[in-house]
Amino acid sequence: MPARTTCAVILLALLASLTSCTLGKGEGEIRSDRLKLSTCWDGPYDMGPDFFAGVPYQRTFQMRIQRGNDIEEVSDGVSILVDNVDEIRNGKLGVPLDVGLAPGVTPPGRPIRPSASPPSVHLALYLHKTCHEQISALYAVRGVITFERLFNGDPNESNADQRLSAAVFDVMVGDPRDEPPEGGDIPDEKLSRLTGWFRFYFERGQPGQPFP
Repeated sequence: MPARTTCAVILLALLASLTSCTLGKGEGEIRSDRLKLSTCWDGPYDMGPDFFAGVPYQRTFQMRIQRGNDIEEVSDGVSILVDNVDEIRNGKLGVPLDVGLAPGVTPPGRPIRPSASPPSVHLALYLHKTCHEQISALYAVRGVITFERLFNGDPNESNADQRLSAAVFDVMVGDPRDEPPEGGDIPDEKLSRLTGWFRFYFERGQPGQPFP
């Protein structure tokens, strides 16, 4: 299967990798005044997250902010991928950063639109508990996130201050398959505004899911 056949294949693969994440203590809020997801949901949504986890890999950092500590396939949550931890920590803390799809991620049959300055942070909302009978993921296509603090990426870090991640975000999420066949942006009426904030400490420990 080609690497960019669907957004779901690529970003859900990222979510799957988080089953081996470490679990941190934290707090946060994720909500929408009107969340629209096909025939599953159309109205206010308040996640009430109480589970915070992260996976550092080289200089990237994946975060999973979720309600409940079950696996993501049966949970509601948000996945956030930071492409370059050092870039943000060295001069971009407190600066609103663009959030969007990773370069090359596009629905099948749609042209790839090159960008001179692709976003360095990517966000996916999954509602696998609320909408367990259908594809239930939406992806941030535009918006911003501002990091107050960001974990330095060292799994062996002993300084709690360096293990802290804290941010606020305001993004528009949608299904990239709703892009016009000829290319272009998803119509505004098919997008939902999602806002939130989080603050949690990376904690190294046992995997969230055991493996043989």
